[in-house]
Amino acid sequence: MFSVRIHGRGGQGVVTAAELLSAAAFVEGLQAQAFPSFGSERMGAPVLAFCRVDTRPIRLREPIAEPDAVVVADPTLLHHVDVFGGLAGDGYMLINSMHTIGELGLQELHERHHPERVVSVPASEIARACLGRPIPNVALLGALARLSALISLGSLEAVVRERFSGTAAEGNIAAARQAAAQVAELAHA
Repeated sequence: MFSVRIHGRGGQGVVTAAELLSAAAFVEGLQAQAFPSFGSERMGAPVLAFCRVDTRPIRLREPIAEPDAVVVADPTLLHHVDVFGGLAGDGYMLINSMHTIGELGLQELHERHHPERVVSVPASEIARACLGRPIPNVALLGALARLSALISLGSLEAVVRERFSGTAAEGNIAAARQAAAQVAELAHA
């Protein structure tokens, strides 16, 4: 089983990201579940969403305490919430930021984990350029698809087209592709 924990704030599409990730896994013939966890339902409040993917039926229903991947949609949470708590030593860390891992003050994590699995991508800026709004969720999923190979970019694009229409679908797909391309560039750097 592969588990993903997504941290962000209300309005960043964190819950939608988990749902899209789960749907993309279904497209690939896998079993998946996605569910949120949040307190006050207001814009800007901290939000958590979870996604599990497996080849077998998933019977667990509790929050993910030991994720294989952590996605951080809002870097202001990095030093206020234990976003990396329980992350596997060979886990993936994906952070929405224009800053490098060192600039974010996460060099120690970078050194303790596989450096190629600790990545920052300016997902909000990519989304702003592609969609006209800084909602980083689909861009982060494109980056995660490239980083972890959990799902394919094609499956993500298919579920984005089902969920959104017109310019919203095309903008999100462009954002996912651009974020995935940036992760690919980092892997070759």
